[in-house]
Amino acid sequence: MTEQLNTGSHDLPITDELAAFMRTGWADTRRADVLPLPVAPWAAKRRAALAARFPGERLVVPSGTLKVRSNDSDFRFRPHSAHAYLTGAGEPDDVLVIEPSGEARLYLRPRSPREEGQEFYRDRRYGEFWVGRRPTLAEAAELYQIDCAHVRDLALKGPARVLRGVDASVDAAVPAGADDAEFERFLSEMRLVKDEWETGELQAAVDATTLGFEDVVRALPRALRHPRGERYLEGVFGLRARLDGNATGYESIVASGAHACVLHWIRNDGRLRDGDLLLLDAGVETDTLYTADVTRTLPLSGRFTPVQRQVYELVYEAQTAAIGALRPGARFRDFHLAAMRVICEGLYEWGLLKDSPDLLMESGLYRRYTLCSSGHMLGLDVHDCAKARAEVYLDGVLEEGQVLTVEPGLYLQPDDLTLPEEFRGLGVRIEDDLVVTSDGARLMSGALPRHPDDVETWMSELAHDRA
Repeated sequence: MTEQLNTGSHDLPITDELAAFMRTGWADTRRADVLPLPVAPWAAKRRAALAARFPGERLVVPSGTLKVRSNDSDFRFRPHSAHAYLTGAGEPDDVLVIEPSGEARLYLRPRSPREEGQEFYRDRRYGEFWVGRRPTLAEAAELYQIDCAHVRDLALKGPARVLRGVDASVDAAVPAGADDAEFERFLSEMRLVKDEWETGELQAAVDATTLGFEDVVRALPRALRHPRGERYLEGVFGLRARLDGNATGYESIVASGAHACVLHWIRNDGRLRDGDLLLLDAGVETDTLYTADVTRTLPLSGRFTPVQRQVYELVYEAQTAAIGALRPGARFRDFHLAAMRVICEGLYEWGLLKDSPDLLMESGLYRRYTLCSSGHMLGLDVHDCAKARAEVYLDGVLEEGQVLTVEPGLYLQPDDLTLPEEFRGLGVRIEDDLVVTSDGARLMSGALPRHPDDVETWMSELAHDRA
């Protein structure tokens, strides 16, 4: 097989003498201390469940490929969540194949040998000198507890179900079939209920996120003086994620003032103003790729104004009602409807909408001020299990072990003439992560305060820590 190197147009040429010199004089660095990944036994159970669902069929789940960020620079690689779920990790171009017999094999790009070829020092995308060491086949087999082979030996002949749209070369090797869509749906649906290991990883992500929120509050005085205070706080939270060896699970939303009325505000380029609210929606992603997703709306002064408190308390009451609706056997949509019932009652009592709460729930007019749903599944993806069928997710019922967010909000646009002027430009969301238990739900993010009094006390205590 001819070696194909990913080199740049400005790379210096290699003489025959240098090529020969680079092939000699290297120590044997094969590792003898490789231990199985903690997730390995759980991943094996998941692969077995997948094979049992599609007996006698070949199943193909790629990890994905590197994606160009700009010119010759790639984005940091993150494997497709289905591949990570079934293997425990994933590097670029890996492909998991489960044969009709049920036997699983992971095809990957192992460490390139020093004694032959030039990849290890010339290839900008895969070379060890450029991007770091990859495991050997033996090391990978020990890590993942699965049979491993070189990806160049992957031969996809005959029918197979393929997770498509992840790796173009894999898509091209196997003709698409109608069964692929069912395969993708099941790969999403099998993650709806989290196992014990996943719940532990999600709790670790939530706990790390709590530390990040605390750091943000401590940094408020400096951020208020910064010309891009939102960006400053984004950096503070990201620093906490990195300090603990993790990353962020999605682009943080750091929205002050009227920016909080933009549901996915990620520009984070605004100045902070004392007296405004700050909506912070952020989550740490552990190195096992499980992410938290938490939102708090904080008064930048440390105290809510009367109008801010009025809006915040309505959202708080809506979230409390939604949390109370979580239990096994309840419809997934029930908690959202419980939250929206409270919102409708509040908007009616304020005189913003004239119809009764019953009529508002039917007409949906209240959605002018709270457009989106009140929560979603959480796991390897921040919006987890998104390809699952509606009948088992959105229109399904809750089960013990499911992890989800509860996040009602009110977004009172700054140019909305149906609102009293003092309400315009206020955005409030309160979001927590919960795991469904046998008799209800456990608040995983309970270390962060929700009630406005508790928020003010918490911010005051952190200010004293800062002093």
